[in-house]
Amino acid sequence: MENIEILVVGKHEQITRTIVRLIDGKPQWKGSAAFSVEEATRLAQRTAFKVVLLGAGLSRSESDKLREYFKIPVVQHYGGGSGLLYAEIYEALKAK
Repeated sequence: MENIEILVVGKHEQITRTIVRLIDGKPQWKGSAAFSVEEATRLAQRTAFKVVLLGAGLSRSESDKLREYFKIPVVQHYGGGSGLLYAEIYEALKAK
């Protein structure tokens, strides 16, 4: 079965990498990290993401740019542990 590609965009490198690590711990999920709008759009040119998670540190205008660019579910990740993270992703995948 094919991996579900998930992009995490956030300004705080350690937090963003932790989220990606949690995503990678789930069978069938593959996380990628971007630390700017520009990096996220470059990655999207090479990878068919199914969900974009907006992490910590992004400004409102950066979040808006990402929501406009991506034609897939873009959800704000609020933290709170892996249970909430997984629920956010599952909900986004159902919304596709």
